This record gives sequence, C-alpha cells and structure tokens, in this order.
Amino acid sequence: MSNPADLLYSASHEWVKIQGEEAVVGITHFAQESLGDITYVDLPAVGDSVSADSDFGSVESVKAASDLISPVNGEVIAVNEALADAPEKINADAFGDGWLIKVKLSGKPEGLMDAAAYEEHCKNEQH
Repeated sequence: MSNPADLLYSASHEWVKIQGEEAVVGITHFAQESLGDITYVDLPAVGDSVSADSDFGSVESVKAASDLISPVNGEVIAVNEALADAPEKINADAFGDGWLIKVKLSGKPEGLMDAAAYEEHCKNEQH
C-alpha cells in the first residue's frame, strides 16, 4: 500500500494531516500491519496536551502492545471515540476511519518525513 502524499510521517510510524492550525494523527498502514489485529486503543482525553516525541497513548494487538508517539505539539481537540468499540477500524482503514486524535497545533511540526522519505525509512527497518 502506498502512503498518501498529502500526509507527513514520523519515524515512529504515526501520520499527520495538517489542516490549518489543526492536525489529524493516526498510525500508518506499515505500523498496523506490523502489529497485526488491533484489539485495544488507549487514547488521551479531549483537552489533554501532547508533545512531539512523547507518548500520548498505546495500541494493543494480538502480537504486541505499542506506545503511540505524538508527532506534534498541541492540545487534543477530538478523539476517535469509535475506536473504543471497534479498534479494528485501524487495521481496516489506517489513513481514514482509523484516525486517532485531532490536535490544535502549538507550533509548526518539525522533523517529519514526506511519503517518499517515509517509504525509504520503512524499507530500511525491514532489513
């Protein structure tokens, strides 16, 4: 699966869609595929602050548990409540219905990759 060109990507396999002063955050197809069937998602509450390169929650799968690392700084303004009852939405549509949180940005995101650079990053991780 190719990574959407309109998104930015972190080395820890989160994606970000910047929409003005807001960002939508999720995990990539590569990440969900590596995890396997996702069984549980722990997300922050609306109003919580997130900091780039810091944990903001976790996902659990049949294979492993993995921390979610924020690619941006800001305040959580929305949480994908549907994932509480249907975490498998992340497996089914990582770049769509499987989004995790929406953040009101407090500064420009830094150190993120475009789709081509992220694909190279994933190739290097598989070796």
